[in-house]
Amino acid sequence: MAAADIPPVVISPSAPHTHTVVFLHGRGDNARKFADSLNYSCDSQNRTLIEAFPAVRWVFPQAPLRQCASSPDIWYQWFDVWNVRDFADREELQAVGLKEVVPTIRNLLATEAAKLGGRWDRVVLAGISMGAATSVHTLFNLDVPEEQGGRLAAFLGFSCRCPFAGRTLTDMRSVLGLESVPDHDNVLRNTPMLLEHCVDDPLVLVQNGRGLRDVLCGFGAQVEWKEYAKGGHWFHSPTGMDDAIDFLNRHVMGGATGKEGVSQNTDTVSRDTMDLS
Repeated sequence: MAAADIPPVVISPSAPHTHTVVFLHGRGDNARKFADSLNYSCDSQNRTLIEAFPAVRWVFPQAPLRQCASSPDIWYQWFDVWNVRDFADREELQAVGLKEVVPTIRNLLATEAAKLGGRWDRVVLAGISMGAATSVHTLFNLDVPEEQGGRLAAFLGFSCRCPFAGRTLTDMRSVLGLESVPDHDNVLRNTPMLLEHCVDDPLVLVQNGRGLRDVLCGFGAQVEWKEYAKGGHWFHSPTGMDDAIDFLNRHVMGGATGKEGVSQNTDTVSRDTMDLS
């Protein structure tokens, strides 16, 4: 079954709806389990992301089942990977799934923006692991009309990397060869971005996360980078959740800035992180 045929899991807001987060799960996971797992990652006030933002609608799309090219296994995955120890090995296999799912995620974002009166700048795209890698390529290939905000509210990526890194933005788009791709970089330049990665992540090494950071900054994106000494291939709690909630409050919900907007380019490290680069 294709991703477009699988209905997302939705958690409705408990207050009047103002924003939506579209959150992509990782490889081997599914939308329901991933949505439930957010209950186990809390901030320093013991709040989950969902509890911290009662006016947000949370949408969790489901990756399709795919046959693995390198084994007889069938996984829920946005795209296939030949070698999880070397993501560049037979990298062209990753483009096959991305070509299918990126248009589906773009359509889902458009649907959610329509529920908010066409305000794309009130829709957040987020992902973890392979879901974040898929989200990144969605951003590369996303065109948002200027009259509808010209950007997303934010992008949040956890434990993630960039497939096909090392290419120009034009070449990155050419890898998928999709229709309705912009000829500009407005969404990338104007969407606030937060990347979080644990240094001891054994699956997507922190070097891959730093590489994604550098790719996005090279394309003109405004990225806040947070890395944490421990936490593995998952959200860091509580500090990572503190940082995510703070970021959303500042850039999406108004928060300390008093308005929604984009900050200066930053490359920050949180209070209990290690920077080994």
